Amino acid sequence: MTTANNDPDARIYTAALAIIGNEILSGRTQDANLAHLAKTLNTWGVEMREVRVVPDIEGEIVDAVNALRARYDYVFTTGGIGPTHDDITADSIAKAFALPLIEHPAAIALLAAHYPPGELTPVRRRMARVPDGADLIENPISKAPGFRIGNVFVLAGVPAIMRAQLEGARGFIAGGRSVQSRTVSVLVGESRIAELLEDVQKHYPDTDIGSYPFFRKAGFGTALVLRGRDLPRLEEATESLRQALRGAGIEAHEGEIPA
Repeated sequence: MTTANNDPDARIYTAALAIIGNEILSGRTQDANLAHLAKTLNTWGVEMREVRVVPDIEGEIVDAVNALRARYDYVFTTGGIGPTHDDITADSIAKAFALPLIEHPAAIALLAAHYPPGELTPVRRRMARVPDGADLIENPISKAPGFRIGNVFVLAGVPAIMRAQLEGARGFIAGGRSVQSRTVSVLVGESRIAELLEDVQKHYPDTDIGSYPFFRKAGFGTALVLRGRDLPRLEEATESLRQALRGAGIEAHEGEIPA
């Protein structure tokens, strides 16, 4: 957990994601949640710092969650809260917190109202299990809720449901300044501008400067992305980069060059 300085407005809130599921590790399923989660959290002033992909093994889920929740302000998990035998995330989170796993009465009520009479089977009731003391996270799509315990948010793996649950978790999440970004593109390779970038970075250590090679119809080039929380400082760093490029005889294009 990180605080930039004594200014409360400068507080940096951090997060990590544990993607849970053998299907991700096997390649059968491609994760579709990370990008949305990271972008949404950034708008809320929370910076994604780490991502782990964890198999459906209780001990490994417990170890990953305990390590991440000790290090970051917020931890999110996706996957493993469905009705089948291999959905063990709720069990694992309860074990990580050394809490009993219970059927949450409000979750049972939500499911009972959602399914026709007599169709809330024991298998479906599994989706109402949460660690004792957890807060439910609303799921307007299929009604089976996610939950929050401590600084850990347990969300579904299905992208549409995860996104809906993430919005439901908003009220539990405090944030600081969001990270802003600026992009300058050049039609030269990274090696041509490496020393130039290093010099600009030294003058603006509070601004992250990354270089990302690309190949477009216009040719081979590099997108230079500057990121920071202090907007005037970010603009100053961006202009300094433009000037350095011009001084080296390199044309700077604003934003990404179209494919």
